[in-house]
Amino acid sequence: MKIALVFMGRKRPGFDPEWGGKIDAQVRAFAEASSYDIFFPEEKAVDDASMRRVLAECSAAGCDVMAVLQTTAGDARLVPTMSQIWDGPLVLWATPENPEGRMISSCSLVGVHLFSSVLRQANRPFEIVYGAPEDERTRREFDHAAKVAYAVRRLQHSKVGLIGYSAPGYANMAADAPTLNRRLGTLLHHIGLQELFDAMEALPADDVTADVQRVLDIGFEIGDIEESDLETQSRLYLAFKQLATAERLDAMAVRCWPEMPNVIGQWPYLAMTRLSDEGFPNGMEGDVDGAISCLLGETMGFGRGYLSDWLEHTENTITLWHGGNAPLDLTEPLGSEHGPRLARHFNIRKPMVVEAWLKQEMDITIFRIWRCDGRYHMAARNARTIEPARDLYGTNGLARIEGPSVYTWFEDLCHAGMPHHMAVFAGHHEQILRRLARQQGMVWVV
Repeated sequence: MKIALVFMGRKRPGFDPEWGGKIDAQVRAFAEASSYDIFFPEEKAVDDASMRRVLAECSAAGCDVMAVLQTTAGDARLVPTMSQIWDGPLVLWATPENPEGRMISSCSLVGVHLFSSVLRQANRPFEIVYGAPEDERTRREFDHAAKVAYAVRRLQHSKVGLIGYSAPGYANMAADAPTLNRRLGTLLHHIGLQELFDAMEALPADDVTADVQRVLDIGFEIGDIEESDLETQSRLYLAFKQLATAERLDAMAVRCWPEMPNVIGQWPYLAMTRLSDEGFPNGMEGDVDGAISCLLGETMGFGRGYLSDWLEHTENTITLWHGGNAPLDLTEPLGSEHGPRLARHFNIRKPMVVEAWLKQEMDITIFRIWRCDGRYHMAARNARTIEPARDLYGTNGLARIEGPSVYTWFEDLCHAGMPHHMAVFAGHHEQILRRLARQQGMVWVV
């Protein structure tokens, strides 16, 4: 994520230029000392011509996020120029007034208020940050605003692959390409299951052998499988990567049953776990919106995530379970009692799942986006993993949920049409996801 920091200037004098210069310096010092990749245009934007030069400079530098500062109120006539040229959300940063004396020193917040009102009435997205750069709250708000703006723009230029279709009976997960493109800007690319099978067969034997060794080197506990079973998983993994590279995919959903265990003799969950470990979002059962949920988490820096069923719940807990596909970052350590173990699927007893418990006493967020009534919805809750009430095959976790009754939330989600997969990520991210939902015009289901 590369952030352009654009300073608005003034052609005519006004307010307190000394105070504005002091805040300018503080913002630049914050940016230069931060971990962000910050780009500073060479001039301030004071009129249409300079604004166009600044935006062209930012575009040439490959910036992903545009943050606009008014240390003194800028010219609102430049807002249409910005929104016409820049295709992503703008981050509008208002800085504080001089707390001393009777002089109005900057009118920065008034300027941001004016800019945001113009943008909203033009139906153009934006995020707001208010405060001094040295304040912790301001830095957190800037971080959230930048990540949301980046995620929105990334979705506008992303492409998701669907291998096969949704699983039988899972019409609630069927992708709708026009709505996906119209609402999020994301392209959907269909790939046939036979194309995947053909790509698996065409792989050079030496590449497959080398990849099998890489799997063995990871150090998984070997359960009720044979080492020879790993060849098919390596072919799946390498074929997934080959198709993703060839089609320039940012995420992928796979119809993982019934054809895979019946035709190639294996479930694909080890291969999909490895993709998740590498930061490539994916979803089982043809769940395109679930895969995009994982893409959003990756894009906003949540780390590695995966999709889980919502198996059962109490007043304040949810049992998170699926066939066996959680990335290793989220599970108990390799070699531990409940660490990752290669095994057969719990139902159709064929390879290959990764059985493991989620790490205990870990902050997590469970969330997803989904389409219903021609609109996108989002739900998210912060939680913390605790010791599961019982041992289960596959990926097993128990999450204690923050907020109101889980019973009520579940009913509300069902009435909002939410499919049964939830994305699981480490850390608490409900606040930033709420901002993202607002930015994308999604219905937030509390």
